[in-house]
Amino acid sequence: MANPYENFKKDPESLKTDLTTLQYEVTQKAGTEPPFQNEYWNNKASGIYVDIVSGEPLFASVHKFDSGTGWPSFYRPIDEQYVQLRNDYELWVPRTEVRSRYADSHLGHVFNDGPLPTGMRYCINSAALKFIKKEDLHAMGYGELASLFENETEK
Repeated sequence: MANPYENFKKDPESLKTDLTTLQYEVTQKAGTEPPFQNEYWNNKASGIYVDIVSGEPLFASVHKFDSGTGWPSFYRPIDEQYVQLRNDYELWVPRTEVRSRYADSHLGHVFNDGPLPTGMRYCINSAALKFIKKEDLHAMGYGELASLFENETEK
């Protein structure tokens, strides 16, 4: 099956009008939103999180956990083909930046202090994401990901 995102091209000028100032700063300038003051840090709904720029499916609520950091945190992406990791030396301590594969949006950072089964903590900016509820997956073109929630118990 062809990857619908592999030929994605972003138009920098339209991004300036399509995204909020914060979304643009985070995704295009590698900014960081404030902790505990962002849309999804405490979201408990079932669904997936996609790249705000391209729609690439990135993370799922079934892999989300409360890291206590004030940002949405996940122990794994839905599919590693949609994320890329880069070394980040912007601060005094080297970090690993997480970016979307095709839109090349800055998403956040990944750390090795997360829960099992991976031990990873993908600490992601809400401003880089759009949330799609589990019940809307088919209508929004993500029906193939509904299987992620087959064994989910109600929260």
